This record gives sequence, structure tokens and C-alpha cells, in this order.
Amino acid sequence: MLRLPKIIRKTLSVRISLMVVSAMTILLMASLVVMFYYSRKAVKEEAVQMAQQTLDGMVITIDNILLSVEQTTGNIYFNFLPFINNPDQYYTYARRLVESNPYVTGCAIAMKENYFPDRQYFMAYAHRDETDSTAYSDEPIVQLDTFAHTHYSKQKWFTETMTSGKLGWMKPLDDKDSIADPIITFCLPLFGSDRKPIGVLGVDVSLSLLSRILSNSKPSANSYCTLLDRDGSYIVHPDDDKLSRQTALAISEESVKKAAQAMVSGETGYMPFHMDGKDYYVFYKPFKRVALAERIQNDLGWSAGIIYPEDDIFGDYNSLSYYVIAIAICGLLLIYLLCRSLIHHQLKPLLMLGDKVQRIAQGNYDEPIPQSWRKDEVGRLQANFQQMQQSLSTTINELEQLKTDLQERGEHLRKAYTDAEKADRIKTAFLHNMTNQMNPLAEAIEQDVSVLCNSSSETDTAQLANDIQQKGNTIAELLKNLLNISNDEVMSSHQTTDEAGQRKEGADV
Repeated sequence: MLRLPKIIRKTLSVRISLMVVSAMTILLMASLVVMFYYSRKAVKEEAVQMAQQTLDGMVITIDNILLSVEQTTGNIYFNFLPFINNPDQYYTYARRLVESNPYVTGCAIAMKENYFPDRQYFMAYAHRDETDSTAYSDEPIVQLDTFAHTHYSKQKWFTETMTSGKLGWMKPLDDKDSIADPIITFCLPLFGSDRKPIGVLGVDVSLSLLSRILSNSKPSANSYCTLLDRDGSYIVHPDDDKLSRQTALAISEESVKKAAQAMVSGETGYMPFHMDGKDYYVFYKPFKRVALAERIQNDLGWSAGIIYPEDDIFGDYNSLSYYVIAIAICGLLLIYLLCRSLIHHQLKPLLMLGDKVQRIAQGNYDEPIPQSWRKDEVGRLQANFQQMQQSLSTTINELEQLKTDLQERGEHLRKAYTDAEKADRIKTAFLHNMTNQMNPLAEAIEQDVSVLCNSSSETDTAQLANDIQQKGNTIAELLKNLLNISNDEVMSSHQTTDEAGQRKEGADV
């Protein structure tokens, strides 16, 4: 890791490539952020639209089922009224009502206490034998005289309807009277001649059946529909264990409670919540029944909802985001490698020039720089370096030649100086020798002259004159030889100087 900054500082192609990739990364990230923002917004809007359509379809489906049960109950009711005082017909019409509508799972006709003189209480009950039956099935119908564990005269569907005298839908049982298949009941009061309730016609619809009918009405594979009562209990839910046995308000998750409270309060909208370690969205709206002229309108207090997992909404979007980010990273890496390769190729002449200049700096002035055929800045730089190298090489060669000439001249000068010193020494020795040779002769001449001046004999005088003459000749000969040697040395010195001047002129040429 410590080598990476060093490589970046020392490698121009890496720095340029990183700058290019950094600029592209900034632009790409900005583009991706904008794209992801609007894409997520579009996905969310689409999910909201799908959820609203599913909610509308869910409400219409349930309302149609309820309407069909209400209409079937009304038809049977008017056919039953002529036989209201004939208890033997109660079972027949209860069975007929169950048979006439595939959504009806049971029918109970219960009368008030002592309505029949010979019977204190009377109820006829018919229901489908299979609790997990689906719509449009032909399951066998069973006739009974009882319903649940508590006597019908104390069950809510009977007591509340007898008290209010109004028809409507309700959950017929309390928690203590719960049965295997949770139901909702359409309660229709039976009136006597005094217009007071004498009994109740109750028609049951299985909540499990409603849940199975709506199981395919969902916008995604993992989403599901739910229907809450005004107290938060489930009317429709894919999990049968939660139907009429658990309320959404009793769930410990705070976000679920908040969503359930918004639903039971009759609000319309959506909100996120967290449950069982997963994130969800709930889309909800009040359950509004279709207004018909012959239909009594009463607010059921229900709220329809779609539980939509966040992974179903944004799963493909998140996967696409990961793919896009992975492709972007691979693309940036590929661009970096491509940029570095191209830049490195374009900078090869500079790298070559750097190596050549380094070798020239080390003293290899004859290091050749190849000719470039490029016409750009790098090509012109290489051509200028080539001219500079050639000029530098020529100048260095001239300086080397001048250095050689100066060294040769110095050698000649040193040799001439040595010869001059040697000649001077020889001359000094020669003069000393000549002086030594002439001194005895001069002293002898001086003695002969002295004797000659003092001699009176002609013979002695002639002999002395002859000796003086010979010794004078000898001195003259020595002086002549000395002059000749001096002339030879002068001529030799002039010749040496002329040869050195000729060599210099030749070097300059």
C-alpha cells in the first residue's frame, strides 16, 4: 500500500489516467444518483398504483360476495315468511339457503324464547361439512340444532340483532365461543305482526374462504391482502390462525401498531413498517360498499389493506442497481486500463528521451536519439532533443580535439623546456670546461710574456713568442668551437619553434 502513492507520483500515465477516471466517476455517480432517484420514485409510484388497483379490486370482490349473500338471504327470506310458524320448514329453508349460494357456509334460523308453545327455544342450523371448502364446491350439508358452545340465546349475533332490530354484518361469536372456521354473519331480524323482532336469520360466510378467494388478488408473489375490523381483528388474512384470534393492535412491533391504528381509524394511504426482521409497506383504505337503491347502507367499520414486502417493490430495482454499479465499476476500471495503455503508448517517446538524457548526463554524449515521424508536440520535442544531442556531440568532440592538441603542445613545451635545461647544463659544463682549458693557456701566456719582458736572449725570445703564438691559436680554436656550438643551438631552437607553429596551424585548420 505504501508503494501505491510512490507509483502515482512517479508515473505520469497513472496520474493522468486517474484524473480522467476520477472526472468520469464524478459525472457517472451524479448521473447514477439522478437515475436511481427517479427510477426508485417511478417504481414506488407504480407499486402505489398497483396496490391501489388491487385494493379497489379486493373491495369490489368482497363487496360482491357480501351483496350476493345479502340478495340470496333476501330471496330466501321472502320465500320463508309464509312458513314462519311452521318449525318443520326451518331446516328446509336453512339448507336451501346454504345450497343456493356457494359463498355461504352455514345458515341459522333462531327464534325468541317461547315463540313456539311446545318449545322454549328453537333453532334450525345447516352448514357445510368441510370447513376448508372453497367457493363453488358441493360439500355435504349437515343439519344441527346447536351452534358453538354457548346457547344461541346468549350469542352476540342473536342478542344484538334482537335488541337493535337492524340487519347487518358482524362477527357472531365472542372469543370463548370461537369455532374451527372463523366466520362473519349477515344477521336479518324476523319481525312479528307487531313489528317487533321474533327471531334472527343468520347467514355465515367463512373468513378462510374469503382469504382463499383473495389469495390470488395481490400485486406480487409475496404480498397479501388483509381486512381489519374496527377493533383491529383480522377478517381476511392468509394465515388462518390469525382470523378472529389475533388483532393487529396486539402485535408488539411499534411500526405495525402504528400502521394498524391508521387503518382502523379509516385513513387512506400507505406507510412502511418492520415485522419479523423484514421491511414492508402497507397500502390501506376504508372498506366502502357500493350504494344500491334496494340496499341498506351501514358502515361496517372495515379497512382493506395490501401488505407489500419492500423486496417485492424494490427487489428488481435493487438488483438492477447492483448490476449497474458493478458494470460502472468494471467500466471505470476498463477505461482506466485503456487510458493508461494509450497514454503510456503516447508517452513512450518521452520515456525514451528520459533514458537517453540520463545516459547523456552520465557522459555518453554520442548516445543516438532516433528520428521521430510524429508531428505533434512530442515529435517536435524529440526532434529538438535530437538536434541538441548532435550539437552537443559535435561541441564535445571539438573540445576533446582541442584538449588533445593542448596536451600535445604541453608535451612539446615540456620536452623543449627539458631540452633547454639540458642544453643549459651542457653549455654551463662546456663553458666551465673551456674555461678550465683556457685558464692554463692564459696563465702560461702571461708567464711567457713576463719572461719575454725580462729576457735578453733572442733565442729565448723567439721561443717564447712561438709558444705564445701556439697557445693563442689554441685559445682562438677553443673560442671558434664555442661560437659554432652556440650557432648550432640557436638554429636548433628556431627549427623547433617553427615545427610547433606548423602543427598548431594544422590543428586549427
